[in-house]
Amino acid sequence: MGNAIEVRNLVRVFGTQTVLDGINLDIQEGETMVIMGGSGCGKSTLLRHLIGSLKPTSGAISLFGHDLGTLDEAGLDRVRGYFGILFQSGALFNSMTIAENVALPLREHTELDSHIIDIQVKIKLELVGLREHADKLPSQISGGMKKRAGLARALALDPRILFYDEPSAGLDPVTSAEIDQLMLDLTRKLGVTSVVVTHEMDSAFTIADRMVMLDKGRALRVDTRAAFDALRKTTETEATQLSETDRLIRQFLRGDAQGPITERKAATNYADDLLMTGQTVSRIAAITPSR
Repeated sequence: MGNAIEVRNLVRVFGTQTVLDGINLDIQEGETMVIMGGSGCGKSTLLRHLIGSLKPTSGAISLFGHDLGTLDEAGLDRVRGYFGILFQSGALFNSMTIAENVALPLREHTELDSHIIDIQVKIKLELVGLREHADKLPSQISGGMKKRAGLARALALDPRILFYDEPSAGLDPVTSAEIDQLMLDLTRKLGVTSVVVTHEMDSAFTIADRMVMLDKGRALRVDTRAAFDALRKTTETEATQLSETDRLIRQFLRGDAQGPITERKAATNYADDLLMTGQTVSRIAAITPSR
C-alpha cells in the first residue's frame, strides 16, 4: 500500500513565531499514526494543516496525491470527503438528537433518500454501540457516549482517513480504554487510516502502529510503536548513553519529573526575568483619564 498522507518540509509561521519547523512525515494507508508531544509543541497546528483548515507558510501536504496547498475551496471540499474528524469535545449539536447529528453530513453532502440515510445512521450507530440511544439529545448521554456519537458522525461518509483530536481527553480510565478498543476495532473492520493527536501515553501505546514525537515544532523522531516502547523502557544507566534528543523523548514517554524537558524550563534565569534586567517597564497608563 502507498501513502495516504505526505508532508514535506512543512513550515508554519505566525507573526515572528515558527510553530512548525520543517516537518516531514509519511502516513501509510491503513496504519494508525499517533502524533504526540507536550503542550505547545505544534500537534494541533499540524492537525489543522492535515485537514486543510490552515495553509503552510512553506512546504507541502498531499492527501492521496492531492496537494492541499494548490486546491481552491471547491477542491478542498472534494478532498475533505476522504476523511472524517473526531473533535476533542465530540462537537455535537445540542439541539439535535444523536441520530440527527450523524445524519447531518449525509444530508449536507449527498443526495441520498431519507430512508437510505436512516439506514446508514443506524449502521454507523451500531458500529459504535449507540443504536439504542439514537433519539437522545447530547445532554442526555455521558462524555464517553458523546465521543462515540462524534465518531459515528465522522464515519457517516465512509471516509478513508479518520482524524482524532485527543480522543481520550476528559474521560475516566475505563471509558478511555473502551474508546481505544473501539478505534482498534474500527480500524480492523473498515481498514481506514487513522491519525491520532494525543499526549495520553497509555492510549498511544495501545493503538499506534507508528508514532511521531514533536517538540518545538520539529519532528524529533518517527518510528514504530515497538521502537518508542524500547526507548521508554531503558534503564537510568542505559539512558546516560542516549543522545539528548532520545533522553528528551524518553522523559516524555515515561512522564518523569526530571530530565531534559524540565532542565530546559529551568534554564531561564528567574532572577533576571523578575528584575527585568536591561528592560524598562512602560509608565504609560493603559487608559488615559478623561478628566
